[in-house]
Order: sequence, then C-alpha cells, then structure tokens
Amino acid sequence: MDTTREPTGLALYTKAAQKSSREVIYSYSTSFGLATKLINPKIRQHIESIYAMVRVADEIVDGSAAEAAQGNQTLDPAKQIQDFETECYTAMKTGYSTNLVLHAFAVTAREVGIEKDIVKPFFDSMKMDLTDTEHDEKSFSKYVYGSAEVVGLMCLQAFIKDKKYDSEQLEILKEGALALGSAFQKVNFLRDLSADFSRLGRSYFPGVKVDSFDEETKKRLVMDIDLELNKARNAIPLLPSSAAKAVRAACELFASLNKKISKTNSQELISTRISVANGKKLWILATSYVGAGS
Repeated sequence: MDTTREPTGLALYTKAAQKSSREVIYSYSTSFGLATKLINPKIRQHIESIYAMVRVADEIVDGSAAEAAQGNQTLDPAKQIQDFETECYTAMKTGYSTNLVLHAFAVTAREVGIEKDIVKPFFDSMKMDLTDTEHDEKSFSKYVYGSAEVVGLMCLQAFIKDKKYDSEQLEILKEGALALGSAFQKVNFLRDLSADFSRLGRSYFPGVKVDSFDEETKKRLVMDIDLELNKARNAIPLLPSSAAKAVRAACELFASLNKKISKTNSQELISTRISVANGKKLWILATSYVGAGS
C-alpha cells in the first residue's frame, strides 16, 4: 500500500513507527545495525522493532531516564518502566500505541507470535536494574534469561514465522537463541566492567568485584561465553538463509570481541571499554554473507 497517497491512517502511522524503531538500532549499535543489513527487509523490520523496544526499556532503567531524573526529582524511573511495560501489553493486545516504538513492537509481536510469557521476564529483569547492584547465581540466571535470552527467543519467532520444523529442530533453534542471547549479554558485561563498577556501582557476575578481578576470573568468563557461542552456531544452519547470514555475522562479531577481551589484561579491562575496529566488523560481515548459505 502506498501510504504517501493518504495523509493519515493506521498504515502510514505504522510505517512511521517502524522507521522510528529502525533509527534506534542504528543509533545505539553499529554491530547489530550492520548484521541486520543481511536480513531480508520484512524480517529485518521485525528485528529492528524488537531491538528498539528493549533498547528504550534499558534506557529507562540504566541510561537517559536516570540521567534526566537527576535534574528533575519528580521523574521516577521505576514508574517510567512500569508505565512502559503496561503500555506494551496494551499495545500487544490492541495493535496500537501512541508510543511509536511500542506500536512498532506490538505490530511485530502480533504478526510473528510473540506472547506476554516471554515479554514479562524481560521487564522483570529491567526492574532488577533499579534495585540490584550484586547478583548471586540464581538472580544472575534470572536476570540474563529476562534481559537477553528471551530477546533471542523474540528474534527467533521473527526468523522462523513462515517455516516448518519438527520438534527436534525447534529445540535446537530454541537452545541456540537462548545461548546467543546469553553470550551477547555476558560479552557486554565483560567489556562494560569499568562503567558498571565506577558509574553504576554494579557487578553483574556473581562474586566478581573490581578489587578482586583477575586473569583467572576473566579466562573463566571468556570460556563460558565461547561455549555459548558454539551452541548458538549449531542452530544457524536451520535458520532461513538471510537470517542465518545475520546471526552468523552477529555471532562472529561478538566472538571477535570476546577474543579481544581474552587478550586484554584483566586490570586494563576494568578501566577500558573494549571494541572491535570497523574494518574488522566489515570483514566479518562480508565473510558471514558468503559463508551462511545462498
């Protein structure tokens, strides 16, 4: 439908909402932004909408809302995230929101079958960021599941919407999505140790503190991430072609980052944010495009 021929209406509004979500991913993550370029446009639109929703929620509890609250004591991030969550469920039910990012996400959720059962754990984890500064094994597992693993499941729903799989294949895909989400989150935790320790006073990894972080701890965490990335790789051949290329690219981008972390001294890691050079990212993108099927 050519929405430019209509001055208003739901189709035009949805198109604008999806464009706004697209801007979020490319503003916040060059790695994910590059990887999504490999996905066919219809699926890419869904991934952009999922990313935008989770990114905005994260900003509420960890970024812009908290910063804004410093200058305005009436702004409460806890209320903001609760309102955002409530509006998300309403949008998923009705197919409409006045919040452009939530509207785009709701359209995706309704089209690909994302249900509240995997959205609620995400918001539960976001709320933990407002109260928890340290984790034990149980709370860490809960946090990673909600903040990252279910996001992998959401993206998987978009990838396989029009495909048929048997139960064994679906289990491999699910395990891969969970592992990839977890690995991404743990890599981010590792490379953001400095900011989490100094700016937020937070330690995500159980028992890991700035004054005791050493090479042995770093190696243990890096190995755990490598194991999860390998599990994620097992699922890639089952994905539709363009999705396989994008997931492989994202997987290898984070593997490259994890490798760079492994070669960085532990003391340097708690004072410097590690990144992969743009040239390396483009090389990974190109090889993933060629190597993940036609």
